[in-house]
Amino acid sequence: MTDEEKRDGGPVHHRRIHYKGHYPKNFNEKYKELHPEKYRGIAEHVTAKGNTPAGTHIPIMVQEILDFLQIRPGQQGFDATLGYGGHTRAMLDKLEGRGHLYATDVDPIEIVKTEKRLRDAGYGEDILTIRHMNFAGIGKLVAETGPFDFVLADLGISSMQLDNPERGFSYKVDGPLDLRMNPERGISAAKLLRKLSQEDMIHLFVENSDEPYAEPIARTLYGDLRHGTPIVTTTALHREIEKALEFLPKKDRKDAVKKSSARVFQALRIDVNGEFDALYRFLDSLPGALAPGGRVAVLTFHSGEDRLVKKAFKLYHNEGIFSAVARDVIRPSAAECARNPRAKSTKLRWAIKAEE
Repeated sequence: MTDEEKRDGGPVHHRRIHYKGHYPKNFNEKYKELHPEKYRGIAEHVTAKGNTPAGTHIPIMVQEILDFLQIRPGQQGFDATLGYGGHTRAMLDKLEGRGHLYATDVDPIEIVKTEKRLRDAGYGEDILTIRHMNFAGIGKLVAETGPFDFVLADLGISSMQLDNPERGFSYKVDGPLDLRMNPERGISAAKLLRKLSQEDMIHLFVENSDEPYAEPIARTLYGDLRHGTPIVTTTALHREIEKALEFLPKKDRKDAVKKSSARVFQALRIDVNGEFDALYRFLDSLPGALAPGGRVAVLTFHSGEDRLVKKAFKLYHNEGIFSAVARDVIRPSAAECARNPRAKSTKLRWAIKAEE
Protein backbone atom coordinates (compact mmCIF):
# COMPACT_ATOMS: atom_id res chain seq x y z
CA MET A 1 0.00 0.00 0.00
CA THR A 2 1.32 3.46 -0.89
CA ASP A 3 1.80 6.29 1.64
CA GLU A 4 -1.23 7.99 0.13
CA GLU A 5 -3.34 4.90 0.69
CA LYS A 6 -2.13 4.53 4.29
CA ARG A 7 -3.03 8.16 5.04
CA ASP A 8 -6.52 7.91 3.66
CA GLY A 9 -7.21 4.40 4.88
CA GLY A 10 -7.82 2.74 1.54
CA PRO A 11 -6.71 2.22 -2.08
CA VAL A 12 -6.57 5.26 -4.34
CA HIS A 13 -8.15 5.18 -7.78
CA HIS A 14 -5.79 6.52 -10.43
CA ARG A 15 -7.52 7.81 -13.52
CA ARG A 16 -6.28 6.71 -16.91
CA ILE A 17 -4.21 9.24 -18.85
CA HIS A 18 -6.57 11.18 -21.11
CA TYR A 19 -6.32 10.18 -24.77
CA LYS A 20 -5.21 13.50 -26.25
CA GLY A 21 -6.82 14.19 -29.61
CA HIS A 22 -6.88 11.89 -32.61
CA TYR A 23 -3.11 11.34 -32.67
CA PRO A 24 -1.38 11.71 -29.26
CA LYS A 25 2.31 12.50 -29.60
CA ASN A 26 3.44 10.70 -26.47
CA PHE A 27 3.86 6.95 -27.08
CA ASN A 28 2.54 6.00 -23.64
CA GLU A 29 -0.62 8.04 -24.21
CA LYS A 30 -1.50 6.11 -27.38
CA TYR A 31 -3.17 3.35 -25.36
CA LYS A 32 -6.04 3.02 -27.83
CA GLU A 33 -3.65 2.39 -30.71
CA LEU A 34 -1.63 -0.01 -28.57
CA HIS A 35 -4.74 -2.16 -28.04
CA PRO A 36 -6.35 -2.42 -31.50
CA GLU A 37 -8.40 -5.45 -30.45
CA LYS A 38 -10.17 -3.26 -27.90
CA TYR A 39 -10.22 0.06 -29.77
CA ARG A 40 -10.66 -1.20 -33.31
CA GLY A 41 -12.15 2.05 -34.61
CA ILE A 42 -9.12 4.11 -33.59
CA ALA A 43 -6.67 1.66 -35.18
CA GLU A 44 -8.68 1.53 -38.40
CA HIS A 45 -8.88 5.32 -38.52
CA VAL A 46 -5.10 5.69 -38.03
CA THR A 47 -4.44 3.10 -40.76
CA ALA A 48 -6.86 4.79 -43.16
CA LYS A 49 -4.87 8.01 -42.76
CA GLY A 50 -1.76 6.24 -44.07
CA ASN A 51 -0.18 5.78 -40.63
CA THR A 52 0.72 2.71 -38.59
CA PRO A 53 -1.05 2.41 -35.22
CA ALA A 54 1.42 2.53 -32.33
CA GLY A 55 2.66 -0.86 -31.19
CA THR A 56 1.57 -2.59 -34.39
CA HIS A 57 3.10 -3.36 -37.77
CA ILE A 58 1.59 -3.50 -41.24
CA PRO A 59 3.08 -6.41 -43.25
CA ILE A 60 4.47 -5.39 -46.63
CA MET A 61 3.78 -6.97 -50.04
CA VAL A 62 1.78 -9.84 -48.57
CA GLN A 63 0.00 -10.76 -51.78
CA GLU A 64 3.15 -10.59 -53.90
CA ILE A 65 4.91 -12.90 -51.43
CA LEU A 66 2.06 -15.40 -51.37
CA ASP A 67 1.79 -15.34 -55.18
CA PHE A 68 5.45 -16.33 -55.45
CA LEU A 69 5.74 -18.83 -52.58
CA GLN A 70 2.70 -20.82 -53.81
CA ILE A 71 2.19 -22.37 -50.38
CA ARG A 72 0.15 -25.57 -50.35
CA PRO A 73 -1.42 -27.50 -47.45
CA GLY A 74 0.99 -30.08 -46.05
CA GLN A 75 4.15 -28.11 -46.78
CA GLN A 76 6.81 -27.06 -44.26
CA GLY A 77 8.00 -23.45 -44.15
CA PHE A 78 10.25 -21.02 -42.34
CA ASP A 79 9.50 -17.40 -41.40
CA ALA A 80 12.92 -15.97 -40.58
CA THR A 81 11.66 -12.80 -38.89
CA LEU A 82 8.42 -13.23 -36.97
CA GLY A 83 7.96 -9.56 -36.04
CA TYR A 84 4.31 -8.67 -35.49
CA GLY A 85 3.25 -11.90 -37.21
CA GLY A 86 1.42 -10.45 -40.22
CA HIS A 87 3.31 -12.45 -42.84
CA THR A 88 3.31 -15.46 -40.52
CA ARG A 89 -0.46 -15.46 -40.25
CA ALA A 90 -0.92 -15.10 -44.01
CA MET A 91 1.33 -18.12 -44.64
CA LEU A 92 -0.38 -20.17 -41.95
CA ASP A 93 -3.74 -19.51 -43.56
CA LYS A 94 -2.42 -20.94 -46.82
CA LEU A 95 -1.48 -24.18 -45.02
CA GLU A 96 -5.15 -24.63 -44.08
CA GLY A 97 -4.26 -26.50 -40.90
CA ARG A 98 -1.98 -29.02 -42.60
CA GLY A 99 1.81 -28.77 -42.61
CA HIS A 100 4.02 -26.73 -40.32
CA LEU A 101 5.59 -23.28 -40.08
CA TYR A 102 8.69 -22.49 -38.05
CA ALA A 103 9.23 -18.85 -37.11
CA THR A 104 12.15 -17.12 -35.40
CA ASP A 105 12.94 -13.68 -33.99
CA VAL A 106 15.74 -12.17 -31.93
CA ASP A 107 13.59 -9.61 -30.12
CA PRO A 108 12.72 -11.05 -26.67
CA ILE A 109 10.14 -8.33 -26.04
CA GLU A 110 8.02 -8.54 -29.18
CA ILE A 111 8.25 -12.32 -29.70
CA VAL A 112 6.27 -12.93 -26.49
CA LYS A 113 3.50 -10.54 -27.54
CA THR A 114 3.30 -11.96 -31.07
CA GLU A 115 3.23 -15.57 -29.92
CA LYS A 116 0.32 -14.79 -27.59
CA ARG A 117 -1.63 -13.09 -30.42
CA LEU A 118 -1.09 -16.05 -32.73
CA ARG A 119 -1.92 -18.67 -30.09
CA ASP A 120 -5.06 -16.73 -29.12
CA ALA A 121 -6.02 -16.68 -32.81
CA GLY A 122 -5.99 -20.50 -32.81
CA TYR A 123 -2.57 -21.31 -34.26
CA GLY A 124 -1.34 -24.07 -31.96
CA GLU A 125 2.00 -25.81 -31.66
CA ASP A 126 0.76 -28.51 -34.00
CA ILE A 127 1.14 -26.10 -36.93
CA LEU A 128 3.38 -23.28 -35.62
CA THR A 129 6.70 -23.47 -33.78
CA ILE A 130 8.25 -20.20 -32.56
CA ARG A 131 11.91 -19.98 -31.53
CA HIS A 132 13.74 -17.06 -29.92
CA MET A 133 16.83 -17.13 -32.13
CA ASN A 134 18.56 -15.34 -34.99
CA PHE A 135 17.61 -16.50 -38.48
CA ALA A 136 21.35 -16.89 -39.12
CA GLY A 137 20.95 -20.21 -37.30
CA ILE A 138 18.71 -21.68 -40.02
CA GLY A 139 21.37 -24.34 -40.65
CA LYS A 140 21.06 -25.68 -37.11
CA LEU A 141 17.27 -25.52 -37.26
CA VAL A 142 17.04 -27.46 -40.51
CA ALA A 143 19.21 -30.22 -39.05
CA GLU A 144 16.37 -30.75 -36.61
CA THR A 145 13.37 -30.11 -38.88
CA GLY A 146 14.47 -31.18 -42.33
CA PRO A 147 14.45 -28.85 -45.37
CA PHE A 148 11.78 -26.24 -46.03
CA ASP A 149 9.41 -25.95 -48.97
CA PHE A 150 9.20 -22.18 -48.57
CA VAL A 151 11.21 -19.51 -46.74
CA LEU A 152 10.49 -15.85 -46.10
CA ALA A 153 12.99 -13.36 -44.68
CA ASP A 154 11.69 -9.84 -44.03
CA LEU A 155 14.85 -7.90 -43.15
CA GLY A 156 13.10 -4.69 -42.12
CA ILE A 157 12.78 -3.27 -38.65
CA SER A 158 9.26 -3.53 -37.24
CA SER A 159 7.09 -0.51 -36.53
CA MET A 160 6.68 -1.66 -32.90
CA GLN A 161 10.41 -1.19 -32.41
CA LEU A 162 10.57 2.11 -34.29
CA ASP A 163 7.66 3.66 -32.43
CA ASN A 164 8.68 2.75 -28.88
CA PRO A 165 11.07 5.46 -27.59
CA GLU A 166 12.44 3.08 -24.97
CA ARG A 167 14.05 1.02 -27.75
CA GLY A 168 15.95 4.00 -29.20
CA PHE A 169 15.46 3.10 -32.87
CA SER A 170 14.31 6.49 -34.16
CA TYR A 171 15.56 10.07 -33.93
CA LYS A 172 11.98 11.34 -34.12
CA VAL A 173 11.34 10.73 -30.42
CA ASP A 174 13.69 11.13 -27.48
CA GLY A 175 14.92 7.93 -25.86
CA PRO A 176 18.09 6.04 -24.96
CA LEU A 177 20.46 5.56 -27.88
CA ASP A 178 20.24 1.77 -27.81
CA LEU A 179 19.17 0.25 -31.17
CA ARG A 180 19.57 -3.38 -30.06
CA MET A 181 16.99 -5.86 -31.30
CA ASN A 182 17.79 -7.90 -28.21
CA PRO A 183 18.55 -5.46 -25.37
CA GLU A 184 19.85 -8.36 -23.31
CA ARG A 185 22.87 -8.92 -25.57
CA GLY A 186 25.73 -6.87 -26.97
CA ILE A 187 26.34 -3.16 -26.44
CA SER A 188 24.16 -0.15 -27.14
CA ALA A 189 24.77 2.29 -29.99
CA ALA A 190 25.82 4.92 -27.42
CA LYS A 191 28.60 2.63 -26.13
CA LEU A 192 29.60 1.68 -29.67
CA LEU A 193 30.12 5.33 -30.64
CA ARG A 194 32.45 5.85 -27.68
CA LYS A 195 34.61 2.91 -28.82
CA LEU A 196 35.01 4.00 -32.46
CA SER A 197 37.77 6.12 -33.97
CA GLN A 198 36.86 8.85 -36.43
CA GLU A 199 37.98 6.65 -39.33
CA ASP A 200 35.93 3.75 -37.99
CA MET A 201 32.84 5.99 -37.90
CA ILE A 202 33.37 7.12 -41.49
CA HIS A 203 33.75 3.52 -42.64
CA LEU A 204 30.65 2.45 -40.68
CA PHE A 205 28.42 5.19 -42.10
CA VAL A 206 29.57 4.59 -45.69
CA GLU A 207 29.58 0.78 -45.57
CA ASN A 208 26.25 0.35 -43.78
CA SER A 209 24.16 3.17 -45.21
CA ASP A 210 26.00 4.92 -48.08
CA GLU A 211 25.99 8.16 -46.06
CA PRO A 212 27.26 11.02 -48.31
CA TYR A 213 28.18 13.23 -45.34
CA ALA A 214 29.95 10.50 -43.39
CA GLU A 215 33.16 12.52 -42.95
CA PRO A 216 31.74 15.73 -41.42
CA ILE A 217 29.31 13.76 -39.24
CA ALA A 218 32.09 11.47 -37.96
CA ARG A 219 34.38 14.45 -37.37
CA THR A 220 31.73 16.24 -35.30
CA LEU A 221 30.77 13.14 -33.32
CA TYR A 222 34.34 12.11 -32.58
CA GLY A 223 35.41 15.63 -31.62
CA ASP A 224 32.50 16.19 -29.26
CA LEU A 225 32.85 12.76 -27.66
CA ARG A 226 36.55 13.43 -27.01
CA HIS A 227 35.62 16.68 -25.30
CA GLY A 228 33.16 14.92 -23.02
CA THR A 229 29.86 15.66 -24.76
CA PRO A 230 27.39 12.93 -23.71
CA ILE A 231 25.72 11.35 -26.74
CA VAL A 232 23.49 8.82 -25.04
CA THR A 233 20.03 9.70 -26.37
CA THR A 234 18.42 9.66 -29.80
CA THR A 235 17.85 13.42 -29.62
CA ALA A 236 21.50 14.07 -28.75
CA LEU A 237 22.68 12.13 -31.81
CA HIS A 238 20.20 13.96 -34.03
CA ARG A 239 21.51 17.31 -32.73
CA GLU A 240 25.07 16.24 -33.53
CA ILE A 241 24.05 15.53 -37.12
CA GLU A 242 22.35 18.93 -37.32
CA LYS A 243 25.57 20.53 -36.06
CA ALA A 244 27.71 18.60 -38.55
CA LEU A 245 25.60 19.74 -41.51
CA GLU A 246 25.42 23.42 -40.61
CA PHE A 247 27.68 24.15 -43.58
CA LEU A 248 24.88 23.24 -46.00
CA PRO A 249 22.67 25.99 -47.52
CA LYS A 250 19.70 26.64 -45.26
CA LYS A 251 17.19 25.67 -47.95
CA ASP A 252 18.75 22.20 -48.28
CA ARG A 253 19.72 21.59 -44.67
CA LYS A 254 16.46 20.39 -43.12
CA ASP A 255 15.92 17.61 -45.66
CA ALA A 256 19.60 16.62 -45.57
CA VAL A 257 19.58 16.36 -41.76
CA LYS A 258 16.43 14.23 -41.88
CA LYS A 259 17.89 11.79 -44.41
CA SER A 260 21.34 11.65 -42.82
CA SER A 261 19.82 11.01 -39.39
CA ALA A 262 17.86 8.07 -40.79
CA ARG A 263 21.00 6.68 -42.47
CA VAL A 264 23.24 7.12 -39.42
CA PHE A 265 20.70 5.41 -37.17
CA GLN A 266 20.47 2.62 -39.74
CA ALA A 267 24.25 2.24 -39.90
CA LEU A 268 24.54 2.01 -36.13
CA ARG A 269 21.62 -0.43 -35.88
CA ILE A 270 23.19 -2.74 -38.46
CA ASP A 271 26.49 -2.81 -36.60
CA VAL A 272 25.05 -3.13 -33.09
CA ASN A 273 22.94 -6.11 -34.16
CA GLY A 274 25.49 -7.71 -36.50
CA GLU A 275 22.89 -7.66 -39.27
CA PHE A 276 25.22 -8.11 -42.23
CA ASP A 277 26.99 -11.03 -40.56
CA ALA A 278 23.63 -12.66 -39.81
CA LEU A 279 22.53 -12.18 -43.42
CA TYR A 280 25.80 -13.68 -44.72
CA ARG A 281 25.29 -16.75 -42.54
CA PHE A 282 21.64 -17.08 -43.55
CA LEU A 283 22.44 -16.86 -47.27
CA ASP A 284 25.34 -19.29 -46.88
CA SER A 285 23.04 -21.87 -45.26
CA LEU A 286 20.10 -21.30 -47.59
CA PRO A 287 20.86 -23.93 -50.28
CA GLY A 288 20.95 -26.67 -47.66
CA ALA A 289 17.83 -25.37 -45.95
CA LEU A 290 15.59 -25.51 -49.03
CA ALA A 291 13.95 -28.69 -50.28
CA PRO A 292 14.21 -29.46 -54.02
CA GLY A 293 11.92 -27.01 -55.76
CA GLY A 294 11.74 -24.94 -52.56
CA ARG A 295 11.09 -21.21 -52.83
CA VAL A 296 12.64 -18.32 -50.93
CA ALA A 297 11.55 -14.68 -50.83
CA VAL A 298 13.60 -11.92 -49.19
CA LEU A 299 12.44 -8.38 -48.43
CA THR A 300 15.28 -5.85 -48.20
CA PHE A 301 15.14 -2.19 -47.21
CA HIS A 302 18.47 -0.68 -48.18
CA SER A 303 21.09 -1.12 -50.89
CA GLY A 304 23.62 -3.00 -48.76
CA GLU A 305 21.18 -5.80 -47.97
CA ASP A 306 19.91 -5.97 -51.53
CA ARG A 307 23.45 -6.26 -52.95
CA LEU A 308 24.22 -9.22 -50.68
CA VAL A 309 21.01 -11.04 -51.59
CA LYS A 310 21.38 -10.33 -55.31
CA LYS A 311 25.00 -11.55 -55.33
CA ALA A 312 24.22 -14.76 -53.42
CA PHE A 313 21.21 -15.62 -55.59
CA LYS A 314 23.20 -14.99 -58.78
CA LEU A 315 26.05 -17.21 -57.54
CA TYR A 316 23.73 -20.09 -56.65
CA HIS A 317 21.96 -19.74 -60.00
CA ASN A 318 25.25 -19.87 -61.90
CA GLU A 319 26.26 -22.96 -59.92
CA GLY A 320 22.97 -24.67 -60.80
CA ILE A 321 21.77 -24.77 -57.19
CA PHE A 322 18.90 -22.41 -57.96
CA SER A 323 16.88 -23.05 -61.11
CA ALA A 324 15.51 -19.51 -61.27
CA VAL A 325 16.07 -16.16 -59.56
CA ALA A 326 14.43 -12.76 -59.81
CA ARG A 327 16.04 -10.79 -62.64
CA ASP A 328 14.70 -7.54 -61.25
CA VAL A 329 13.43 -6.55 -57.84
CA ILE A 330 9.70 -6.37 -57.22
CA ARG A 331 8.56 -3.13 -55.59
CA PRO A 332 5.35 -2.45 -53.65
CA SER A 333 2.55 -0.83 -55.61
CA ALA A 334 1.83 2.88 -55.45
CA ALA A 335 -1.44 2.07 -53.70
CA GLU A 336 0.34 0.10 -50.97
CA CYS A 337 2.90 2.88 -50.46
CA ALA A 338 0.05 5.36 -50.08
CA ARG A 339 -1.57 3.14 -47.44
CA ASN A 340 1.73 2.39 -45.72
CA PRO A 341 4.53 4.91 -46.39
CA ARG A 342 7.04 2.63 -44.62
CA ALA A 343 6.79 0.27 -47.59
CA LYS A 344 8.41 2.71 -50.03
CA SER A 345 12.00 1.46 -49.72
CA THR A 346 11.10 -2.24 -49.94
CA LYS A 347 12.62 -4.57 -52.52
CA LEU A 348 11.54 -8.18 -52.99
CA ARG A 349 13.90 -10.77 -54.47
CA TRP A 350 13.09 -14.44 -54.93
CA ALA A 351 14.73 -17.71 -55.92
CA ILE A 352 13.74 -21.33 -56.57
CA LYS A 353 15.96 -24.27 -55.73
CA ALA A 354 16.61 -26.72 -58.55
CA GLU A 355 14.80 -30.07 -58.53
CA GLU A 356 17.16 -32.98 -57.85
